[in-house]
Amino acid sequence: MIKLVRTDSDNKDFIGLVKQLDADLAIRDGDEHAFYDQFNKIDKIKYVVVAYENGVAMGCGAIKHYDDNTVEVKRMFTLPESRGKGLASIILAELEKWATELSYKKCILETGIKQPEAIGLYKKNNYIQIPNYGQYANAPSSRCFEKVLNKKAD
Repeated sequence: MIKLVRTDSDNKDFIGLVKQLDADLAIRDGDEHAFYDQFNKIDKIKYVVVAYENGVAMGCGAIKHYDDNTVEVKRMFTLPESRGKGLASIILAELEKWATELSYKKCILETGIKQPEAIGLYKKNNYIQIPNYGQYANAPSSRCFEKVLNKKAD
């Protein structure tokens, strides 16, 4: 059974998963890794979700304030042995729910062309590709997406 835990970036399981994510990205990104890595620091992230199966951390994701209406989805990762089971979609849905509870209207994110699994995940979860934003505006390997969130039911 999957258990989702809302936490922050001080969570030791989140830190461990992100180390594995960064190792994977260093290989995928190659020479571009240093550029992307500077935007993916995990200190002071208030909104982190870690997914556990039988007490073992299997995946994670986070959201960060971007502007008054928008959060940015960051640090999405699922252990290789847990992929293909819908875990990333479960984590993403929890992050979206949390963003809605915090009164945000939209999620944005950046991923790379060397991460086709991530692009597939976001498209499957109704994210729409948008022009690259912010620091990614002139990064040809980046792909940016957004999703307008449903209003919280009263």
